[in-house]
Amino acid sequence: MATRPFAGFEWMIAWRYLRARRAEGGVSVMTWISLVGITLAVFALIATLAVRSGFRAEFVDTILGANAHVTVYTAGGMNADGTEIRGFSDFDALSQRVAQVPGVTRAAPLVKGQVMASANEISGLGEVFGIRAEDLRAIPSVGSGGEGDIGRFDQGIAIGAQMARDMGLRVGDRLRLTSANGVRTAFGTSPRVNAYEVVYIFSAGRYDIDKVRIYMPFAEAQSFFNREGFADEVEVMVQDPEQVDRYLPDLAQAAGPDGLLWTWRDGAGSFLRALDVEDNVMFVILSILVLIATMNIVSGLIMLVKNKGRDIGILRTMGLTEGSILRVFFICGAGTGIVGTLCGVILGCLFAVYIDPIFSAVNYISGGGVWDPEIRGIYHLPAKLQLGDVLSAVGMSLGLSFVITIFPARRAARMNPVEALRYE
Repeated sequence: MATRPFAGFEWMIAWRYLRARRAEGGVSVMTWISLVGITLAVFALIATLAVRSGFRAEFVDTILGANAHVTVYTAGGMNADGTEIRGFSDFDALSQRVAQVPGVTRAAPLVKGQVMASANEISGLGEVFGIRAEDLRAIPSVGSGGEGDIGRFDQGIAIGAQMARDMGLRVGDRLRLTSANGVRTAFGTSPRVNAYEVVYIFSAGRYDIDKVRIYMPFAEAQSFFNREGFADEVEVMVQDPEQVDRYLPDLAQAAGPDGLLWTWRDGAGSFLRALDVEDNVMFVILSILVLIATMNIVSGLIMLVKNKGRDIGILRTMGLTEGSILRVFFICGAGTGIVGTLCGVILGCLFAVYIDPIFSAVNYISGGGVWDPEIRGIYHLPAKLQLGDVLSAVGMSLGLSFVITIFPARRAARMNPVEALRYE
């Protein structure tokens, strides 16, 4: 009896088999085990991919939010009297040339140096960025949302939130900075020590930046580090930092023969490549987990075929073709995979959306300290739900569910009805 594929009666028979109890020759317990296994496997895959995407996005955003996309610097040289020349003396003209490059949103000269910062009998390493007030306000993760008045930047310094916590500083307190390259005297160079008022406390979103970063007015930084008339480098921001390489030819031309370029990918590229390798390994491992979960479908279908041998023989004698029998058992296995995948997608998406309260609850139950920003660099566990990740998880789960279902379904379809009914 020829029928159209996936006719209504095939769905009806498959549904009866799926909900039949063991006493009726069904394998409902095995079906539930398969369903739960696939659900948890797909949930784990989507949750891991979401956290991976969120971590990478958070890491890149914090890099791009507080650091230059491209740095223009020079290797330096020697002047006529044999002293070393480091940095740019024509930094304003250089900044203007770089700012005119298509795609550049900001170019700012910087003076950089390392200091010993101390307050309240606590000392630590600090990294000073000498910058103009208007350029500081233009930095996305620093120029807004901080504590204090950034408008008073020319009267003091701005420090990271973690440095402020470590040293017990608030807006209005004073921070002592000590530079080894200080005052030049007849007896050599003595350390320069100055105390500055903290007028602004910012959070760049990364622990390692907030712990050491200090912003100082540009002119004051030139004086503090003996860099009068010079800038160490020019900080460049571009419209599309993910495609920073396409700006380099024009930037190199604007920087001139003495200018060298360093992009944010040069500094973080190895870490991002390590993340990509880890992502691929995790996807393979979790795909194996999905495969193991879908193998339960095979076990359940084999048991179902064995228990329903008499029914298969009767259906075949009634005129059902091998194709109809195959589709009945294919619907049984594929249906379990579809429902399990759907449940896993829902749980995975909910986990990604509500990761903050979930993580807060886990942190509370465990007594805190689950996420250490000093080790991981960012302050919380991020998750970013992407359509591509969800579709890859769904495709993996459904593809495996459909493929492995075919083998026990074909076994049922090829069962000889005479052999199936011989001992009935």
